[in-house]
Amino acid sequence: MILGLRALDAALLLLYLAGITGLGIWVGRGAKNTSEFFMPRRFGKIMMITNAFGTGTASDQAVLVASGTFRNGLSGIWYQWLWLFATPFYWVIAPLFRRFRAVTTADVYALRFDRSVAVLFAVVGIAGLSVKIGLLLKGTSALMDACTGGAVNANVAIVLTSVLFVTYGTFGGLSSAIVTDFVQGILTLVFSFMLLPVVLMEVGGLSGVKETIQDPAMLSLVAPGQIGLFFVIMMGVQALVGIVAQPFIMGVCATGKTEFEGRVGLMFGNFAKRLCTMAWSVTALAGVAWYMQRGVQLSAIDPDKLYGNIAQHFLPNLLPGALGLFLAAMLAAIMSSCDAFMLSSAALFTQNMYRPVVKRRSDWHYLLVGRVVGIVVVLGGIYFAFWVDSVVTALKIWLKIAPMMGIAFWLGLLWRRLNVAGAWAITLTGFGVWFISTKAWFVTWVAGMPGAEALGLIWEGKNGAAIHEPWQIAGYMCAAVFAGIVVSLLTRPVEDRRLQRFYDLTRTPIGPDEPPAHDCALPEGVAPAERKMLTTALGLELPVPSWTSTWGFALGWAGVAVIVGGFMLLWI
Repeated sequence: MILGLRALDAALLLLYLAGITGLGIWVGRGAKNTSEFFMPRRFGKIMMITNAFGTGTASDQAVLVASGTFRNGLSGIWYQWLWLFATPFYWVIAPLFRRFRAVTTADVYALRFDRSVAVLFAVVGIAGLSVKIGLLLKGTSALMDACTGGAVNANVAIVLTSVLFVTYGTFGGLSSAIVTDFVQGILTLVFSFMLLPVVLMEVGGLSGVKETIQDPAMLSLVAPGQIGLFFVIMMGVQALVGIVAQPFIMGVCATGKTEFEGRVGLMFGNFAKRLCTMAWSVTALAGVAWYMQRGVQLSAIDPDKLYGNIAQHFLPNLLPGALGLFLAAMLAAIMSSCDAFMLSSAALFTQNMYRPVVKRRSDWHYLLVGRVVGIVVVLGGIYFAFWVDSVVTALKIWLKIAPMMGIAFWLGLLWRRLNVAGAWAITLTGFGVWFISTKAWFVTWVAGMPGAEALGLIWEGKNGAAIHEPWQIAGYMCAAVFAGIVVSLLTRPVEDRRLQRFYDLTRTPIGPDEPPAHDCALPEGVAPAERKMLTTALGLELPVPSWTSTWGFALGWAGVAVIVGGFMLLWI
């Protein structure tokens, strides 16, 4: 036994770890400048799909969905399906980020507003990425601990995983992350579906699950209680608002040869993730049925370890090396995300906070700064993973960070009058309202309001009373939008020249022969495209959608309908 694993399992795991680290270093040997390190623009559709899938899919999400399913039944799937209704919008979002011709998302905020807002985004973005890395490490450590029966300490798993993705990520940059994501994406699919047939067979298939779990709420996608329809709607709105302000979104959208590669990669890579989420949910529910059939008290089960416990029980007896393959796939899922997040944070600091202040240094100097910052951000993530009590708590914290800047992005895209002061007001108000809504005195005050019980403003959780999640989201979003509009109307607008440059970029497609650009400007010889507008009244900027955007958007909604409808049919 090695690390609590049989020899073949341990050998497969170690072979994968050595191989993926070596591949990342080999691919990244050509990253000699900051543009190639932070934002290469040369990948085709398949690599863009696996990049989006690998960046957005990690083993902690299986832990989250399994934990949520254990507590709430099928409705627990919304802890990851919260992005499902945002997926069709990815077809429209992806070309925008490619057209900005930027290295980081903070460059876009500097273009639309000024450098102060870019620095604000960089600070918020780096904090969010550090929290996200911590969330991923927290979930994976729980899974590793459960899979090995406690032989691998959770804290050791966090540190070991971090060392490996930091090694090839700091050496090779985003090119290493994208190429390794291709391999790791395949393994993530293996990880997602490996347990499903085994556990289902053990409990008698879907019919056995339905016969064992008699509570109808456990078999409903929208159940009375915490995860109701209002919860699903508001989590979806928060996801759509926040996705544009996730710092890694620039790399996922803009590393393709043209903007069409970004469209295909972002939408279809994330649809693949939605399918994996279904597999995690059904596996977890079958696991609950399995425990019930064995007469195990569910109160004795740690929800965060459900998925790992199932793997630890079934896989060693399935076939030699099965558990080792599962663990390798699990680590592939987290490493493919963490390396991209680390590099996004390094780019934000180097390009938007350090380089404007420390000027005229060599590219090697800025590469070194980026690599060091990436390591520091990962260390912050490790600290967060040790500090936070559960993966669900970590998720809820992370989800609320990006939307504070996402509101400013969307309002700045659709309304010319939003200015620098308005962007600051949006962000500070959003964080302020979120902070106040967590305070006991505010919860008590809201609970005493007329109609509080009828509206479901308060939720009684394991840690006591709190503002119900969807009402908290609605509160900070509405307050932030209101503050941004009022402050913008009372202060000086953004200069027309800056606005025109911003909107010219959003309207001008990337040509097939256009050289890579990283300076938020149209290349020499490329004229701004003319774009028909639905309306420009009151300063609004609502363009007529292109035919490509229209049919892709419709296809996205058809995909959503098929996924939701198909999943519901399984339980009828």
